[in-house]
Amino acid sequence: MSGAVLVALTATIGNLLQGWDSATIAGAVMYIKKEFKLESEPAIEGLIVAMSLIGATCITTCSGSMSDWLGRRPILIISSLLYCLSGIVMLWAPNAPTLLLARLLDGLGIGLAVTLIPIYISETAPPEIRGFLNTLPLFSGCLGMFLSYCMVFGMSLTTLPNWRLMLGALSIPSLVYLALTVFFLPESPRWLVSKGRMSEARKVLQRIRGREDVSGEMALLVEGLGVGGETSIEEYLISPISRDSKYPDTAGKDRIKLYGPEEGLSWTAKPVTGQKSFGLLSQQLLSQQPSVAQSPLRLVDPLVTLLGSAHEKLSEAGSVPRNTLFPFVSSFSGLGGHQVRAEESDEESVTRESDDEQSDDSDDNLRTPLISWQASAEKDMVPTAQESVTSARLQGPFLTNAGESLGSMGIGGGWQLAWKWSEREGGFQRIYMHEESVPGLRQRSIVSPSRADVLAGYDYVPAAALVSHPALYSKELMKQHPVGPAIVHPAEAAKGPSWNDLLEPGVKHALVVGVGIEMLQQFSGMSSILYYIPEILELAGVRGLLSNTGLSSSSASLLISCITTFFMLPSITVAMRFVDVAGRRRLLLITVPLLALCLFILVIGSIVKMGSVVRSAISTVSVVLSCCVYVMGFGPIPSILCAEIFPTRVRGTCIAIVSLVYWISNIIVAYSLPVLLKTVGLAGVFGMFGTVCLASFVFVFLKVPETKGMPLEVITEFFSVGSKQAITAKNTGYSNC
Repeated sequence: MSGAVLVALTATIGNLLQGWDSATIAGAVMYIKKEFKLESEPAIEGLIVAMSLIGATCITTCSGSMSDWLGRRPILIISSLLYCLSGIVMLWAPNAPTLLLARLLDGLGIGLAVTLIPIYISETAPPEIRGFLNTLPLFSGCLGMFLSYCMVFGMSLTTLPNWRLMLGALSIPSLVYLALTVFFLPESPRWLVSKGRMSEARKVLQRIRGREDVSGEMALLVEGLGVGGETSIEEYLISPISRDSKYPDTAGKDRIKLYGPEEGLSWTAKPVTGQKSFGLLSQQLLSQQPSVAQSPLRLVDPLVTLLGSAHEKLSEAGSVPRNTLFPFVSSFSGLGGHQVRAEESDEESVTRESDDEQSDDSDDNLRTPLISWQASAEKDMVPTAQESVTSARLQGPFLTNAGESLGSMGIGGGWQLAWKWSEREGGFQRIYMHEESVPGLRQRSIVSPSRADVLAGYDYVPAAALVSHPALYSKELMKQHPVGPAIVHPAEAAKGPSWNDLLEPGVKHALVVGVGIEMLQQFSGMSSILYYIPEILELAGVRGLLSNTGLSSSSASLLISCITTFFMLPSITVAMRFVDVAGRRRLLLITVPLLALCLFILVIGSIVKMGSVVRSAISTVSVVLSCCVYVMGFGPIPSILCAEIFPTRVRGTCIAIVSLVYWISNIIVAYSLPVLLKTVGLAGVFGMFGTVCLASFVFVFLKVPETKGMPLEVITEFFSVGSKQAITAKNTGYSNC
């Protein structure tokens, strides 16, 4: 997975520049107001600091539509250009108006980078390490702050600190970022698929995954083009087809055939109908009433319970590091660092090479097959009165116990992608399938530690599945009574977003979660505290702690700022380590109360009578600990969640809405923080922020679901199902009243 990691590291240089800028202006403003004589004009001083936030807010309003139109990579290139230009202008700035213009340009670059980088990483990262890679932006931002504070502290010790050099130094790393975005970063494969550029998307996936066979993920990206739709939860029994029979009795009309890369490795999936559901997860998913309706915690969002049960039951099935449902398919985590090539026939290889040579992203390129249909599948696709069967061949090398490659239909996180033909439903249906853990039947299933046991003749594996119409399905074509499947050309499915898509229940549900978590994150105050950390540390009494060092008050606060940002770096590694293990939701539920505790300790230390040195020590330690705990969870996770929960077609638009709320809340808190510090004091401000953290804990507990390890398309499918469950629960509550 080195390709995806390198791409993510390169993209996060934009966050390093943002952190560098925010720390530099916090230290440089003390010298700017002296040169421009702004001591009597606090409005201009505040505007110099806030102008970048204003620029970021303005550009955010159109960043989503710009990224959906131009692509993710061009927006990152524009961001790097704005960073570089603003650094050059700040290096020259002869007066305050010119400096304000430079800060505005800088804010435009920040707004584009902060909005697009999480989207870009989420769209290029494998599901198993998506959370880890999406914590890199915060790590890079804190690294930029640390380096900047070190530079500003060193310059503060000189006789005449040069604030222009402090701010203008931004242009040097900006040039490096510009070169890397132009010559190294690929375009997002999901964006390419959304524009119908299949060949380019396949090449990008092959590059960042380090293997040739990306058929399954290509099919998944096409399925991600849809928004909404009716999704049902079904349950299947997966059993192996006999090696000794070409057309075994087990391949009845009610079964979906799943083909392996070699003869004798085929499986069948038989739907469980009626009241025969045996899995605890499936019992909940298939129930007419959401389980939360019978729970004492009625306020908990059904989606939270739904995804919580999914992670609990599906993870027990042992999908990582290898998939026991299909023993020849592993997850991305088994790849290590190798580059593995799929075993393809000479004819398939020649065909693919020929397609690549002739590829010009024209309309013909859209007809490149995403999966290979076996000849036997065509025989099975004869419609019956009930349901017929279609089969997808799983390409790719046979999986060993160590897990060396990913089969075509393995889409990450242990999930499988398949299709079936249903005459009753009027065409193809898409299936996202995952093995389900059933304690009572575990001994008789093929879930076992070794692959040899799997092939030795165990009965079956239970699996839960999300079933809906594929993205290429067309209701309009169905009205014309087609002879074959009603499937549209990919170019028609790859249409742009519309405002009506935002009204789809799953999208609205995701917007509530995204807007709520981002707003609460900003009103917790920690992002704004980082803007004013030197001043806050000075109010906390850091000068008294360092009075024997001979440093001035400003230099002492800058030194503690360096130390604070230094300790934040290893704190972020806690989030990096556990965000894909413990999960986003659990990490928030642990760190948000700890953050509130740190904030309230400072309040208590300010109220209780004690010596000035002890009070200063408690206040300073509380500020430092608050910053460290913040970056363990509440700092990186909101942006990770928001980049995961929206469908591909509207992801840019939804992220723009969420980012607009983020920046408006950031401006409100950042602009009011100096006033609050003077009116209610440091203890009052931290008490308010601690109260918001408690409210955030309640919101996370009730509304924020777990999304770790799932493909983005599966997450949005769960949001669609969960939103409908929430509506059902609400209507049920009203009817009971």
